[in-house]
Amino acid sequence: MNNEQSAIKTTYFSIAGNIALAVIKGLAGFFGNSYALIADAIESTTDIFSSLLVLFGLKYAKRPADENHPYGHGKIEPLITFLVVGFLITSATIIAYESIMNILTPHKTPKSWTLLVLGGIILWKEISYRVVLKMSIQTNSSSLKADAWHHRSDAITSIMAFIGISIALIFGKGYETADDWAALAASFFIFYNGYLIFRPALGEIMDEHLYDDLIDEIRDVSSTVDGILGTEKCFVRKAGTKYHIDLHAQVNGSISVKEGHDLSHRLKDRLRRDIPNIGHVLIHIEPK
Repeated sequence: MNNEQSAIKTTYFSIAGNIALAVIKGLAGFFGNSYALIADAIESTTDIFSSLLVLFGLKYAKRPADENHPYGHGKIEPLITFLVVGFLITSATIIAYESIMNILTPHKTPKSWTLLVLGGIILWKEISYRVVLKMSIQTNSSSLKADAWHHRSDAITSIMAFIGISIALIFGKGYETADDWAALAASFFIFYNGYLIFRPALGEIMDEHLYDDLIDEIRDVSSTVDGILGTEKCFVRKAGTKYHIDLHAQVNGSISVKEGHDLSHRLKDRLRRDIPNIGHVLIHIEPK
């Protein structure tokens, strides 16, 4: 299974989990008098739509290069990430607004059994975060990383709800709004996570210099090719799950044009063999 297929399979996992949790949280929040759980259900609902966006982006990014897109369609990934961040900010705004409204509106203390529901939700969301984050690293998918942080922010929201409900139950009358304050605090954490996801996606769309470790690996692999005496400029751009490389390679200045051409092809083949995530490679031969 290649990176694109693995990423898509992981997204189906996210969608199924978010649908189930949105229903569970909504029902538990309604019958358990927990506005924090209802806020949590709102976030899970937005997670469903954001995961569907990620799925669309991953499938679109899989399209091969064509005449109009010689580098492929991978740049849609950071664009989808921007939309996912938009969903995060929207859900955080809704949660903050609803929390403030509920703080101002007297209501009953949440039911104690809602803590059991939240405990299961927190465990599942943390597992989901780790699974999706691991796959985002393996596939180099920025949109999948954003989806992973949706799971983590959901887990944090649930932890805050757990704390708030516990305070309301322990201290009783006068502390009914503790879970609302918890939901409000969680919304600010979601805002912050939105920025953390947005920043690297912006760097990707702007072809920012972000890949020093990969450049070092490219130079190391290049040094193993007979006839390559060294490397100079090396530029890396990321599109989807692939890295596109522009590399200046140094060769003996006395060799023929054909020999230099053949060396560049050997270098390109070696890079693609040893670093599977490399896509398009442009080699410029420099005499030394």
